[in-house]
Amino acid sequence: MVTTIGIVGLGLIGGSLARRVRARGLAVTAWNHNPRPYAQARRDGIVCVDTLEDLARSRPDLIMLCNPLRAMPEVLAALAPELDRTVTTLSDVGSVKAMVRDQVLDAGLADCYVGAHPMAGNEHSGYEASDPALYDGALWAVTVDDRTSYARMLGVARFITESVGNRLIVVDDRTHDHAAAMISHMPHAVSTAMINLLCDAPERDIAAAMAAGSWRDMTRVALTDPQRTRAMIEEDRPNVAHLLHDMAGRLNRFADALENRDDGAVTDFFAHGDPFRRYRRVAAADVPARDAAAHDAPAHDAVGRGATQAGKDVTAGGDAMRVTLDDEGWRGQLLASACRGERIVRFVGDQEVEVVSRSLG
Repeated sequence: MVTTIGIVGLGLIGGSLARRVRARGLAVTAWNHNPRPYAQARRDGIVCVDTLEDLARSRPDLIMLCNPLRAMPEVLAALAPELDRTVTTLSDVGSVKAMVRDQVLDAGLADCYVGAHPMAGNEHSGYEASDPALYDGALWAVTVDDRTSYARMLGVARFITESVGNRLIVVDDRTHDHAAAMISHMPHAVSTAMINLLCDAPERDIAAAMAAGSWRDMTRVALTDPQRTRAMIEEDRPNVAHLLHDMAGRLNRFADALENRDDGAVTDFFAHGDPFRRYRRVAAADVPARDAAAHDAPAHDAVGRGATQAGKDVTAGGDAMRVTLDDEGWRGQLLASACRGERIVRFVGDQEVEVVSRSLG
C-alpha cells in the first residue's frame, strides 16, 4: 500500500498529482529543478527537498518521475545510488514508454520500475497551473515487460485506483507508444499544421476573426509551448511519422474523391468512423450508461480464469466484471483485457480485479 510518495518535477502534471494525493491523505515529498514553486507547494502541505538524493533518502513507497523526458538520464543517475530498492518503487508519467524503460535499464533500476502514463493534461504549464481536478476521470496506462514484478505493478495500480481515484489499463511499451502517437502525439502535429496553414493564408485575419468552436477545439493543443510539443513528438518519432503518412494518404484520397465527385467514396469517408461516434455518445452519457457494456458481457468473455459477475458498483460506474489473474500469465491476461476495451477499476485482494468495458466493437 502506497502511503508516502516522492514527486520529481512540480510542473502541471507533477504538481497536480502531488496536490491531489496530498489532499487524499498521502505524505508527499517533492523535488523540482528550481525552487520557484516551493513556497506554494509547502502551503499545499507538500514537503520540498533541495536535491534528488534527499528525495531518494526519504525512502518513499513510490517515486513518480514527472520531469521532462530529456532530463531522465540525469535524474535517474542522481537517484540510483541512494534509492532503497527494498522500499521504493520507481514509476513515471512520460508519454513515451520504450525510451524511458531503456534509460531505466541503463541506470540499473529495471528491477524496481513500473511505467505509467496518465491521460491527463492541458495546454498550460507550471505549478501555478496545477489543479487536483486535472486527474478527474483520467485513465492511466501502466506498462510492464518480462522483468516487471507483479507486486510492484500491483502497488502502482492500487496507487492509481485508490489514492488517485482513477482507472487503468496494463499494456506493453510498444503497444502504448503506438496508441499514444495515434491519440496524442500525431494530433499535436496535425493541430500545429492547421495553425501554420492559417498563418500563411492571405485572409488569415479574416479567418482568425471568424474562428469559432470547431477551430478552437481542433487547435487547442497547438497552443501548448511549441518546444514542449516538439520534444514529445520527437521522442515518439517513428510512430508519429508512420501515422502522419497514413493520415496524409487518407486526406489525399478524400481530396481526390471531392474533386472527382465520387459520391460513394465521400459517403464512405464520413461513415467509416461511426463506431467511434457511437463510442463517444455512450461516453458522454451518464455513468451507468457509460459502462453498460460491462453489464451485458458474459462472464466467460472476461480475461483470465474464474471470472464472475460482480455487483453494481457506484464508483465503477455500472456493473463490473470480476477477474482472477494467473501467477505467471498476468501480463498477457491484462494486455488482452485492454485490447477488449476493459478498464481496471480496482484490485480485490492481491490477484483479483474488477473491470468495466467500453469498446468500439
